[in-house]
Amino acid sequence: MEPLAQLLQQRPVVFVHLVSMLGAVALGAVLLRGRKGAMTHRVLGWTWVALMATAALTSWFIRGSGPWWGLSWIHLLTLLVCLTLPLAVLAARRGRVAAHRSAMTQLYWGACIAAGVFTLLPGRFLGRLVWPHGLGLT
Repeated sequence: MEPLAQLLQQRPVVFVHLVSMLGAVALGAVLLRGRKGAMTHRVLGWTWVALMATAALTSWFIRGSGPWWGLSWIHLLTLLVCLTLPLAVLAARRGRVAAHRSAMTQLYWGACIAAGVFTLLPGRFLGRLVWPHGLGLT
């Protein structure tokens, strides 16, 4: 718990990003496995959208030594989320269920799971937080 408290104190934007992504990963798994179209799915879905939007917006303020004003290639994924998320919501509202399902599934696996695996690699900032001893790979 101490590393998270330090993270909150030293880098609050990273903390908010991490908490929103952890929530999105957990809730996204529930949504993908649950019954679609019911009121529960809609309420949880809007919560997931809010978590993803929070994660995407906070990521713009997380900068390192990337080639574009401190932004790295992973921020291209952030741009993709910022474009795809509202389109996926719009698809659901217009009854285009297949397009909605496809976009949301791709967002979950790409923006939550794949990006999360990359972010948590030993040697990266959050990877060092989670794996302080580098998984013995160093």
